Amino acid sequence: MDNSDIKVLFDKTFGKYIPLSEEANNYLSTNFQLKTYASREMIVEGGNYAKYFYFVLSGVQALYLINEKGEKIILGFSFRGSPSGAFDSFVTGEPSHFFLEALTPSTMIGITKQQWDELFDRFPEFYQWRAHFMEDLLLGRISREVEMMTLAAKERFDAFVKRCPQELLQIPQKYLASYLNMKPETFSRLRALRD
Repeated sequence: MDNSDIKVLFDKTFGKYIPLSEEANNYLSTNFQLKTYASREMIVEGGNYAKYFYFVLSGVQALYLINEKGEKIILGFSFRGSPSGAFDSFVTGEPSHFFLEALTPSTMIGITKQQWDELFDRFPEFYQWRAHFMEDLLLGRISREVEMMTLAAKERFDAFVKRCPQELLQIPQKYLASYLNMKPETFSRLRALRD
């Protein structure tokens, strides 16, 4: 991905809510650093600090907790064009409760907390972007909670497949099953019905 693709990503992400000045674009381009991760590489391990706020250029990552049985409980995925990171740690400066793992080879751009805070100091219009970004996250989370609590397994599966990008359907089914709160066998059966 070249610089023009990254600029398009910035325009799509930030420019959706605020006008991006040339100076702000230059700050973003200068301070976001290219990062690459191999498949199955841990980006942030629970109990450690998140160093970056990312945008994904390619690949799929999973954010999860590990329960008392040692099972991964998938909370969400990030993929091309989406933000990524262990936001609890990035925002608070405390160790993360979550794990962030590259499920496929991943290329991302990341910005440090210090550079992120400086972005808001230098360009106060980004506070408006953050308010919209947080609203979108909250509404997405509420929608997911409603689905998880009110829809049957097949309905959850169908809703997920309808809205998810194709690259998510290429990752191991156990991750998708966990995200949808169903057994891998159930996910496999429902997927076979669609094929």
